[in-house]
Amino acid sequence: MLTSLSIRNVVLIDKLDLDFKSGLSVLTGETGAGKSILLDSLGFVLGSRAESGLIRQGEDKMSVVAVFDVSPDDRELKAVFDEYDLDFPEDELNITRTLGRDGKSRIFVNDRSVSVRVLKEIGRCLVEVHGQFDNQGLLNPAAHRDVLDSFGGCKNELSQVKECWGAYRQASRIVQEAEQNIARAKSEEDDLRHWVAELEKIAPVEDEEEKLSQRRNELMNAEKLIENLNDAYGALTGSVDILGAVRQAQSAMDRANRLVNGRYDDIVGMLEQTLINAGEAVNEIEEVSRNISLNQNELEAIEERLFALRSLARKHQTEINALPRVLETFRARLGSLALGEEGLSGLRKAEEQARLKYIEAANTLSAKRKAAALQLDARVMAELAPLKMDKARFVTLIEKQDEDNWNENGFDSVCFTVSTNPNSPQGPLNKIASGGELSRFMLALKVNLAQSGSVSTMIFDEVDAGIGGATAKAVGERLSRLAREVQVLVVTHSPQVAASGDHHFKVEKSTVDTITTTSVRELNMVERQEEIARMLAGEKISDEARAAAKVLLSA
Repeated sequence: MLTSLSIRNVVLIDKLDLDFKSGLSVLTGETGAGKSILLDSLGFVLGSRAESGLIRQGEDKMSVVAVFDVSPDDRELKAVFDEYDLDFPEDELNITRTLGRDGKSRIFVNDRSVSVRVLKEIGRCLVEVHGQFDNQGLLNPAAHRDVLDSFGGCKNELSQVKECWGAYRQASRIVQEAEQNIARAKSEEDDLRHWVAELEKIAPVEDEEEKLSQRRNELMNAEKLIENLNDAYGALTGSVDILGAVRQAQSAMDRANRLVNGRYDDIVGMLEQTLINAGEAVNEIEEVSRNISLNQNELEAIEERLFALRSLARKHQTEINALPRVLETFRARLGSLALGEEGLSGLRKAEEQARLKYIEAANTLSAKRKAAALQLDARVMAELAPLKMDKARFVTLIEKQDEDNWNENGFDSVCFTVSTNPNSPQGPLNKIASGGELSRFMLALKVNLAQSGSVSTMIFDEVDAGIGGATAKAVGERLSRLAREVQVLVVTHSPQVAASGDHHFKVEKSTVDTITTTSVRELNMVERQEEIARMLAGEKISDEARAAAKVLLSA
C-alpha cells in the first residue's frame, strides 16, 4: 500500500508531501490544476521514462520519493527482490528517484542503487494504473490467461502441468538425441567398420609409442653401444688387472688393520665394496652386451609400426596413446546400431507416456479454467447493468491451441471478449470497447479480480469520463467496494464518484508574481461538501448545489 509521496521540483510542483491511507482516496480539481502531474510523478518513481521536461523551470534536479507498506507474504514482490539480490524490507519499502537536467537518473530502493529495469519489476508488483486509454494489464490479451488462473485458484493444477511439461520435454529431448546419434551412426557405418578393422589390425596398446621409441633408439646406436661396453669390459678385465690390484690392496690393508686393532676397518670395507661393485659391473656389462641386437630387420619393423601408428593418430586427430580408446569408441558406436532401434523404441514409449500425462494434467487445468471463466463472466455481467451497459456481453474465450503451441501453461489460449450491443460480434476487450465503455468494463473486472490480484494499490485515472448521474454513482459504489480489498486512488471529475471516497484530496493551482504552483491538500467534511458542490454547479456555487452535495455525501 502507498503510504506517502514526496515530490520536489516536478513541473508546477515545487514541494509536496502527501500521506495516503487504505480505502478509496479521490483526487479532484479543476481542469489544468495539475492532477496528471501527481500520476506522472508516481509513474516516474515506479520506472516510467525519465524526461527532463518534467523538471520545474529554474531548477536543476527533480526528485520523487514513494513509501509503501509491504507484506512479508508478498511472494511475487519477494521473488523480484531475490532475483536481483536485494534485501527484502521487513515492513516499509522506500523508493527514491532523481533526475537532472543532464538526463542522468539515480534510483534507490531502501538506499540500494538499482537500474530502471529493476525498478519497473518492483513497480509492477506494487501499483496498477488504469486510465481511459490504458494499454497494459487487463487490456493485454497475453495477460488474460494468468488473470483467469489467479481468479480461478488454478495454482495446483498449473503446477502439475508445469511439472508434466518439463518431464515431457525432457523425454522428447532424449528421443531426439537418440535419433540423431543413430542417424549419425548409420551414416558412418561403413566408415566405422573400416576404422575398426584398420585399428584392430594394428592393435595399438597403451604406452606403446614410448617403448617403441626407446627400442628404436637402442637399435640405431647398437654398434656404438657395443663398442663402449667392450671398452668398459676391457678396462676392467684387460692387461691391467684392476680387480687383482684391488684384491692386493685389500690384503695389504687387512694386514695393516690387524696391526692397529681395526682402526682401518672403514678403508678395508670400502675396498671390499669396490671389489664387489667392480665384479657386478663386469657381469652386467656382459649381460647387456649379449642383449644388444644388430638386427636391421627389427629396426625397420619398429620404424614401420611407428609410422603406421602416427598415421592413424593423425587420421583420427588424436595421440598414439589414445588410439586404444578410439578403437573402443568406434566399437561402441557400431554396437549402438544393433541396440539402437530397440532402445529407441523404449524411449519413444516413455515419451508418449509423458505426453499423455501432460495432456491429462492440461485437460484438468483447462476444465478448471472453463469453470472459472463461467463464474467470472457471470459476475462481470452482473456488474454491467448498474453501469448502464445492460446490453453489453462479456465472454471469456478459451480455445485449445495446436500442439506446436503447447507449453508449460497448458494448451489453452484465453482472451477476454466483449460485445457492446446485441447485434455486435464478440471481439477482444481492447479493440471493441470505446473509452468510456472500456473504463467501465475494467472496473467491473477489477471489482471481481481484486482478491486474486497481486498488487495492493490501484489507480484509476478518470474512469468516469463521459458518464454521469446514476451510472457515475454506480461507478463510485464499485470503486468503494474494490477499496475494501485494495487501496484505490481515483482521479475524477464526477461528484458522485468523489462522494464515494473515504479520503478526499483537492488539487489546486495558484500564481504569485508570475510563478504558478500546484498544491494538494486533504479536505475535511465541510471542505468536501463545498468541493462536490463546485463539481455539481460549476464556478458559481448555489445553495441547491450545496444541498445536493450534502445528500451525496450522506448517501
